[in-house]
Amino acid sequence: MATFEVYGGKPLKGELHPQGAKNEALQIICAALLTAEPVTIKNIPNIRDVNKLIELLQGMGVEVQRHSSSECTFTAKNVDVEYLTTNDFKVKAAAIRGSIMVVGPLLARYGRAYAPKPGGDKIGRRRLDTHFLGFQKLGATFNFDTRENFFTLEGKNMRGTYMLLDEASVTGTANILMAAVLTPGKTTIYNAACEPYLQQLSKMLVSMGAKISGIGSNLLTVEGVESLGSCTHTILPDMIEIGSFIGLAALTASDITIRNVSYPNLGIIPDSFRRMGIEFEVIGDDIHIPPQEHYEIDTFIDGSILTIADAPWPGLTPDLLSVFLVVATQAKGSVLIHQKMFESRLFFVDKLIDMGAQIILCDPHRATVIGHDRKMKLRPTVMTSPDIRAGVALLIAALSAEGKSVIHNIEQIDRGYENIDGRLNAIGANIRRTD
Repeated sequence: MATFEVYGGKPLKGELHPQGAKNEALQIICAALLTAEPVTIKNIPNIRDVNKLIELLQGMGVEVQRHSSSECTFTAKNVDVEYLTTNDFKVKAAAIRGSIMVVGPLLARYGRAYAPKPGGDKIGRRRLDTHFLGFQKLGATFNFDTRENFFTLEGKNMRGTYMLLDEASVTGTANILMAAVLTPGKTTIYNAACEPYLQQLSKMLVSMGAKISGIGSNLLTVEGVESLGSCTHTILPDMIEIGSFIGLAALTASDITIRNVSYPNLGIIPDSFRRMGIEFEVIGDDIHIPPQEHYEIDTFIDGSILTIADAPWPGLTPDLLSVFLVVATQAKGSVLIHQKMFESRLFFVDKLIDMGAQIILCDPHRATVIGHDRKMKLRPTVMTSPDIRAGVALLIAALSAEGKSVIHNIEQIDRGYENIDGRLNAIGANIRRTD
């Protein structure tokens, strides 16, 4: 189990360049399975989960030509669908949640697909019902082997249809959308997720020859086509990493510029940080956060305590709530962090309490943070990263705490953040990686 030794308590200064969006990459790479033509993808994040997915596609027979660490061309001309029934596939696919995204493309192109129940962060139940209910609406059948946790799907006679999704699932919408683009007839997907990741996937599919309308809304209409062609697609910068860097700058009173953030695609994230009292300026497509010794949390108009809550897009992404929570510990004022979409993402607050933070964990979904305007600074401690997003929040906390903190299980952080220690060390951090 690898470890970070973090020597914190000093401000950072410099420029950071966000990686490509992990959540978009997992969908976009699987979309290459929809065509036998070459698909070139740029700005791929060089992180564990994405690299494991690429290896999985290679095992399926997809030819992968690496032009650089961030650019690949995928040619899915000779896909071995039978490989998906092997133990090798089951083991590798079960290790990454993004593997479920191969189902839609394979159903659409080959009429059958297989998938193990995928892994991922331990952040509560993350059901897959939306995916399979959508496939059923299109005419597919599936069987779930509870003993082996393995799905078998058949969809040789799928037809376009109307469906109302039971939840606006990002991966569910993407999977169904990829199945629908090659399914004969008209498919209407209502209550579709409309995150930038979905918009990017939709635009990529259109560039390949798909017919999709309603992009950016929660009502997608798809006219099935017989085949798709090649394309070149560039992944957006990762909004979660951008938000993490804003929080890092505020908590450590650092002077940081985040380059090329694709600001129009950040949605409510910048304004949510402003409500936390964090000042920054947008210069072109860059965000500059100046050093701030003090920042004060806003209140509601009637003076009541502010609530920061997650919601489907265009609401605030749940992946940033852990960062908002850590940032609030050194603010002036109080805030209620309400994690609505997952069950266990707030359970890392005990580690922050050990560091001296004033936090009341109300229940698995809500935590009240009482900020004392840096008068009760965080103390260094030893902790373990429970998942990707909490891991980065703990890293930010450790960088603000004067002295040596130790973070175990940093493999979790590596799953979502590319060379995070190297990039932060380049602007003045002191993070040492040990095995």
